[in-house]
Amino acid sequence: MRTVAVIPVRMNSERLPGKVMAPLQGQPLLGTLLSRVQRCSALDDVVIATSTNAENDCIEIYCNQQRVPVFRGSEEDVLGRLLQTLSWCKADVGVLIFGDGPLIDPQIISQAVSVFHANSGYDFVGNDLTTTWPPGMEVEVFKVSALADAAQRCHDPQIREHGTLFIRQNPKIYQLYNLEAPTGMSRSDLSFEVDVMEDLQVVEALLREFSDDTDMSLEELIRFMDENPQLTTGTQKIERRWKKYRGK
Repeated sequence: MRTVAVIPVRMNSERLPGKVMAPLQGQPLLGTLLSRVQRCSALDDVVIATSTNAENDCIEIYCNQQRVPVFRGSEEDVLGRLLQTLSWCKADVGVLIFGDGPLIDPQIISQAVSVFHANSGYDFVGNDLTTTWPPGMEVEVFKVSALADAAQRCHDPQIREHGTLFIRQNPKIYQLYNLEAPTGMSRSDLSFEVDVMEDLQVVEALLREFSDDTDMSLEELIRFMDENPQLTTGTQKIERRWKKYRGK
């Protein structure tokens, strides 16, 4: 089964516009994210899904320079954009990677893909149905046929805007599995996502620390954060909007 990672990104993020192309240690945030995802050997391809809006032209230009496939679709209908992208790639299995998690651990992606392929009955395997992993480490693996079914059933623009949300909200229709974090990595008190400028500064500090080892694991990132608690001082009180869409 052809397994393709899709990363939806756009320039007009509400809380930190342009963050996907924000510079991080000599390359844009998107470049850091791509370098991490591309280390996952369980993937047949990695593709960027952005919108047709003109402000996203710079994303397409960058992807072309890096020889990374890019598909452009609807700005607001993320569900439709994901489905069109994966159909364009002739994927059987989609692996959703979020554009605000530049430090995602490739081993977590591999683990989720492995669980999915080992259980043919699953329509969806994710580590975000309930929150155990640190934010910024989310991955979702699903049958493209399930995504197509969701696209036919769901007509609510607010739900379609959140990609796979219809699947996640309907366990009576789809077979779902939540991949929980093991002891030691169940640290939802830490965050590696980039939502505001303070988050970007934390990620930049981590990249400086691990400049000679860009393959750092989540375990190493957690250890460094625990040893340097001052890094989280400015981010702990930030209201995370994803909490509305996940179990606690």
